Amino acid sequence: MLIHTVCFWLRENLKTEERAEFQNGLESLKGIASAAAVHVGTPAATEARPVIDDSYDYCLTVVLEDLAAHDAYQVDPLHRDFLARFAAYWERVCIYDAD
Repeated sequence: MLIHTVCFWLRENLKTEERAEFQNGLESLKGIASAAAVHVGTPAATEARPVIDDSYDYCLTVVLEDLAAHDAYQVDPLHRDFLARFAAYWERVCIYDAD
């Protein structure tokens, strides 16, 4: 099992419609066959603690069966289309991959 987590910090000057388009783009990644599960979220309203980073705008978590599924996810046309369309929407991305 491989968990692929991506945090996005969007450009501050994005319009409301662009933010909605971005979220829809993230949701479209649920159509990737090699992904066993996909969750799209925003920072939770948990109590503030020094160890919590809630500065991101969106978090994508993808559950994949193994490294081969991860590699297939990376080259899937839906993923490539998402990157091509929305890369200009964020100012920072951070990825955590865990076994």
